[in-house]
Amino acid sequence: MGHTMEKLRRLLRHLWLDADDARRALGEAALDRLEARVRASETGHSGQICLCVEASLPPSYLWRHLARGEALASVIRDRAITLFGKQRVWDTEDNNGVLVYLLLAEHRIEIIADRALARVLEPAAWQDLVTQLAAPCREARLEDALGAAVDRLDHLLRADFPRSGGADLTGGGGLSDRPVLR
Repeated sequence: MGHTMEKLRRLLRHLWLDADDARRALGEAALDRLEARVRASETGHSGQICLCVEASLPPSYLWRHLARGEALASVIRDRAITLFGKQRVWDTEDNNGVLVYLLLAEHRIEIIADRALARVLEPAAWQDLVTQLAAPCREARLEDALGAAVDRLDHLLRADFPRSGGADLTGGGGLSDRPVLR
């Protein structure tokens, strides 16, 4: 009975939340601060950082977990990969874009890095970064979690992809600096 109740609670949580909830969870002032943080970061490196906050999983993803029994972590990772493509994070000149995906309904964060950036760190190091961000996510300190992700990625990108002196400061991929809410 406990397992069934947990599935029901998860289903209701995902059906209840929408993009407006993501907007309310962060607030306009936090969105403005995060946008400014990404913009400031991108002046020092050639990478592109995309923040994406999704309120809940689409029904097809939720179904994979609840009905088919796929691990929730795997389903969330697949969703982040899908949004990496939909947001065109892969479409940067140096293949060094990164998506920071936060799933509000589960207070879980995933980081998907493009090829050149993914080669900079071992997969375990990327997982360590996600683990470091887990506590603020669980505590609903969403701006703190996203801001810490930007700061850590800024450090990595500045070290491995510094912006050359005369480079255009608008970013190679032209991705929006504003967090994407879904």
